[in-house]
Amino acid sequence: MKITRRQLKKIIKEELLKTQSVSEGMSLHIRKNVGVDKNIFRPGSSAFFALFREARQLYTEGRYNATETELELLEDMDIGEFGVTESGEVVPIDYPMIDGEYDIDEATYKGKKVKLNDPKRSDGKAYVYVKTKKKDKKGRYKVKKVTFGSSMPDAMGDSDAHKKRRKSFGDRHNCADKKDKTKPGWWSCRATKFFGRSIPGWW
Repeated sequence: MKITRRQLKKIIKEELLKTQSVSEGMSLHIRKNVGVDKNIFRPGSSAFFALFREARQLYTEGRYNATETELELLEDMDIGEFGVTESGEVVPIDYPMIDGEYDIDEATYKGKKVKLNDPKRSDGKAYVYVKTKKKDKKGRYKVKKVTFGSSMPDAMGDSDAHKKRRKSFGDRHNCADKKDKTKPGWWSCRATKFFGRSIPGWW
């Protein structure tokens, strides 16, 4: 018997709730079918950040079906994680500070202040600064400059031929499997959304 997508989601949800590794807050989100982008905890609280970390872990393990909105938080951002500023202060990553005391998207690369996850163009190439999983001697996350490919400008239209080219690109480069933001392929597959193009497909 063929199982529909809705039935599969229900089965996964029921199995997930059976495990004891799911927190009460995460369990509530799953039961109510409400994404973690509508986090039930007070913004900025420990529980608020912990929920994002838990959801990201479950998603990475294939145990949580994230919505498109959640994917941006769980894949494209590091909300729930923490970094250390040059002054040694621990701050949340990808979370706006109400008082604007520090810019959590800012980091240092080879002694220069740079903005993280903000692609730029230069000499026909695109580049972006990203946080790695490695830390320096002071406990700060190291920053890496990632250079990635062109934006395929001749395939940005709405014609069937253009859509076919974009799909072909996504298939050839296995865009659906790109999970590492420190690799050029991750950015190449998502270049359109970062450079202001809202078209269907990876490009």
